[in-house]
Amino acid sequence: MQRMMLKSKIHRVITTHSELHYEGSCAIDQNLLDAADIKEYQQIDIYNVNNGARFTTYAISGQRGSGIISVNGAAARQAAPGDILIIASYAAYNEIELNNYQPALVYVDEKNHIKDQRSKIPVQMAG
Repeated sequence: MQRMMLKSKIHRVITTHSELHYEGSCAIDQNLLDAADIKEYQQIDIYNVNNGARFTTYAISGQRGSGIISVNGAAARQAAPGDILIIASYAAYNEIELNNYQPALVYVDEKNHIKDQRSKIPVQMAG
């Protein structure tokens, strides 16, 4: 059996650009792509924390160290500069691969620079 699992996520990046008249994609700082093990042209899902939009596009490489997160083409209607996004990738794993499964979780600061990397989401208590 194959299970579709979260492979990686870049958590709470801030949209820096929204380019409607550009070939559809999302330009992401190459440092973030490397940390999340996302390849150029790989399918990604984007979740907009500000407006609830959820959409699929593909990643393209942005300038290393720039902090760029540019949502392009038709997807530009789903995210405006300043919006907070979660960028996720998924992969299929078999039961044996799941024995060593660890997602790449990347956390950023207010300039979209890496501040932490983990393989588990911390448990948060309500209240």
